[in-house]
Amino acid sequence: MTRDELARMLGEQTTACGPARDALITGGTFIVSDGPTPADHLARIYRRRLRLTQKRGQPTLALAATVDLLFQAAEEPLRIGRINAADTSWTFMLFLNASATAVLACTGVARSKPPDEPATGAN
Repeated sequence: MTRDELARMLGEQTTACGPARDALITGGTFIVSDGPTPADHLARIYRRRLRLTQKRGQPTLALAATVDLLFQAAEEPLRIGRINAADTSWTFMLFLNASATAVLACTGVARSKPPDEPATGAN
């Protein structure tokens, strides 16, 4: 799969798809898995991640909507993709159909700064 093919698949499935597409076309790295995973298995994993990010106060994009879409897809086999923004500020997880020809859902999670790196703008 090429960068352009993936960018074309990122429509309006969730509100994270536009920022994911922007991250991709501005030089972000991407990968799409070879093997499928049942959507309901992914839904349970990402529901836990939703709770953790909420507990930590970590910014996300469309994570709750993505969890809902994954539960709706039931046992449908999905492939997972990931886009890392070039500036490493966000990571986007993509959920594609088994043939990797369509994106079902997309979510984004802000990446936290490493503990040894000082926060910008801090006095």
